[in-house]
Amino acid sequence: MNKTQKKIAAGLEKAFAQSGFTELGVDQLRDSAQVSLRTLYKYCPSKEDMIIMALENRHTRYLSYIFEDLPDNTENISNVIFDRVGRWMFENVSQGCLFHSAVASYPHSEPIRKVMEQHKKEVADKMAETTNLLDRRDHLLLIHEGVVQSWPILGSKAVMTAKCLLVSLLESHPAMEDDKLL
Repeated sequence: MNKTQKKIAAGLEKAFAQSGFTELGVDQLRDSAQVSLRTLYKYCPSKEDMIIMALENRHTRYLSYIFEDLPDNTENISNVIFDRVGRWMFENVSQGCLFHSAVASYPHSEPIRKVMEQHKKEVADKMAETTNLLDRRDHLLLIHEGVVQSWPILGSKAVMTAKCLLVSLLESHPAMEDDKLL
């Protein structure tokens, strides 16, 4: 992605996160991307392309925020991860998941649905790999999605509840007594 594409992606992500996917017209999206209409259409010929670019930017930022620079040899790596999820939600998306919002706004768009599915798959894979709970990948995804979807209602309590569920998950997983897990 070149500098202009990064600028467009960041502007579009911010605009969609603040205003949703259906309310914004092309002029508002152009202004948010801080480029000419011609440049915006050069990189994103349709609104669907704009949404996909914004979601891909969000995906990259999210994975970096949650998984980069995790402490080595920590005995509570899953707590660190879910604390970061909570901080991300507080700082970026108090109204819920941008990927789910995009699919809800454009339920018949296969490309948007695929971007969401790929995002969720990669988050689950990274969580399972990082916590060394490879056979509990789906459990981790469900707990993660619970935090993300319940954040507008529960706020930081969603993270505390997720941590309780993680303790239960680890207690039911006797082969996973490695101090890296929780």
